[in-house]
Amino acid sequence: MNISNQGISNQQYKVIPRTLIFLFDAQNRVLLLKGSPKKKRWANAYNGIGGHVEPHEDVMEAALREMAEETGIKNVDLLFCGQLMVDASDEAGVALFVFKGRYHSKELIHSEDGKLKWIALDELSRYPVMEDLYELLPRIAAYKLVDPLIIGKYMFEPGGSLIVSFSQEAFEEN
Repeated sequence: MNISNQGISNQQYKVIPRTLIFLFDAQNRVLLLKGSPKKKRWANAYNGIGGHVEPHEDVMEAALREMAEETGIKNVDLLFCGQLMVDASDEAGVALFVFKGRYHSKELIHSEDGKLKWIALDELSRYPVMEDLYELLPRIAAYKLVDPLIIGKYMFEPGGSLIVSFSQEAFEEN
C-alpha cells in the first residue's frame, strides 16, 4: 500500500506520538525528571523521562534517544508496557508509548530538561509529581513481560481536572 492509499484526511483525529520511560533501581525507586522552570509543560513537576517521536523513528528508537538526551543513560533494555491516549481536543491528542527498565548505576547526568531524582513509590506524595503518576506508576512498577499491555486514556473535564481510565487491568491490589 503506497502513501496515497493510507486514507489520511483533515477530518480525522490526529495524534502526536510520544514516549514515556520509567527506570527503576534495585530498591524499586523510580527515576523521575523534575521539569526545568523554563519548560512549557510540567515546569517544576516530576515526570517520567521521554518526549516526541521524531520522523523516521519507531517508538523504541525514540525512547532510547530521549533517555540518552535527558539522562545520559544508554544501554538499558526497555520493556514496552503499554499505550495511553491523551485527548487534548476533539481534533487531536497524544499517543503515549510507555516503557520501563532497570538502571543499576548511581551516576546521573542532569540535562537542560531538568534534574533527575530517585523517588520511592510510597514517597510520591512528598513531591510535586504529575497527577497521573499516582495511578500509572504502581501499574508500571508491577508490570511483567507476561502481563497484558497497559492500555488507558486520559481525558479532561471542562474545568481541567484529569480523568484517568484503564481498559485492561494488568495491576492487582494485594
